[in-house]
Amino acid sequence: MRAVFAQLPNALSLARLGCAPAMVWAIVAAEHAAAFWIFLAAGLSDALDGFLAKRFNLYSLLGAYLDPIADKTLLVTTYVMLAVYGWLPVWLVALVVFRDLLIVGGALLVRIVTHSLHMRPMMISKVNTVAQIGLAIWVLAELSFGFHETVGLRIAVYGVAATTVLSGGAYVVTWWRRVGAWEKTTPGGSNGGA
Repeated sequence: MRAVFAQLPNALSLARLGCAPAMVWAIVAAEHAAAFWIFLAAGLSDALDGFLAKRFNLYSLLGAYLDPIADKTLLVTTYVMLAVYGWLPVWLVALVVFRDLLIVGGALLVRIVTHSLHMRPMMISKVNTVAQIGLAIWVLAELSFGFHETVGLRIAVYGVAATTVLSGGAYVVTWWRRVGAWEKTTPGGSNGGA
């Protein structure tokens, strides 16, 4: 029973991953209420699997990869679909996607150069994720329930853009320092050896 319970966070992550194609269908079919509830349920499942993992120490190597992959797949899919139909600015979605690619590419580069990668999500990155999720819920709620708050939505869009730039920049600075520190302590680095 314990073994089955231990896989619950991963099962929730897989379910969240499955929400991505469901979001595509709902938005294409103009089932905005369905899209809203799917996205909200996915967000709640993310909070639940995080709580279960911490509360009952249900961490696993699979979960360490599966959880962020599910989160980003759902979020990017939702943003792209909202941009396709003109409900989010294309430039914002491009910025969000670029930031994610920058983080993945930077992490791989640091791993190749230093042969190690121990990264924890930064606070600004967590703020950015919450802001991105909040904006998606806002837009989906407007589409579902017919309310419109243009000024507030514009502020939210620029808020997400700002946290996206700041979080991406924070990772770049952190990686730059990490590679620099590695070079100073490694014989083959630029400041070591002959």
